[in-house]
Amino acid sequence: MNTYVAFFRGINVGGNGSLPMKELVAALEEIGARKVRTYIQSGNAVFESAEKNLARLSKQLSTEIMKRRGFEPQVHILTIEALAKAIAENPFPEAVIYPSSLHLGFLASSPKGPDLKKLSSLSKESEQFQLTECVFYLHAPEGVGRSKLAASSEKILGVPMTDRNWRTVCKVMEMAGT
Repeated sequence: MNTYVAFFRGINVGGNGSLPMKELVAALEEIGARKVRTYIQSGNAVFESAEKNLARLSKQLSTEIMKRRGFEPQVHILTIEALAKAIAENPFPEAVIYPSSLHLGFLASSPKGPDLKKLSSLSKESEQFQLTECVFYLHAPEGVGRSKLAASSEKILGVPMTDRNWRTVCKVMEMAGT
C-alpha cells in the first residue's frame, strides 16, 4: 500500500461544493482507499491505496463524488514523499512562525513558460514568492485575501493549483505519520 494525500479544491467554500468529511471518507473507501483520515472541512485527506497511477486515482475519486454529490471536484493527489519534499524545500523558513502567511500552491502540472515578471509586478513589497516544478510558494504577511498576487497566480501560471497554508500542510504531514 502507498500513502497519499488528497487536496480538494473548492469544496465546502461559500455554500458551494458541499461535501461532508464522512462522505469524503466513504467515497475514498469506495474506490479502495484504506486508513482514511481527514483534516478540517476544506478537503484534506491522508489515505493508503494500492493504486499507483495518481491521475487515475484522482479521476476515480472525482467521479465517485460526482455520483454521490452531483459535482466533480478538482482533486490533487500527492505521494507522501512529494509532500515531504515540498515542506523541505520551503524557501521562506522565516515565515513558518506565522503559518497562515505562508501558502503552498500545489500545481497540477509544471507551468510552461510562466510569466514571472507579471507575477512580480503584482507582488506587494512585503510579499515573496518562489516557483518550483510542482509548488508555488507564497509568503504574504498581510494575508492572501487582499493579495493581487495570490488572486492572479493560477491564471498567470496557466495550470490548475490548489493552495494550503503552512499549518495545514504540516498537520496533514503529521497525520501521515511522518
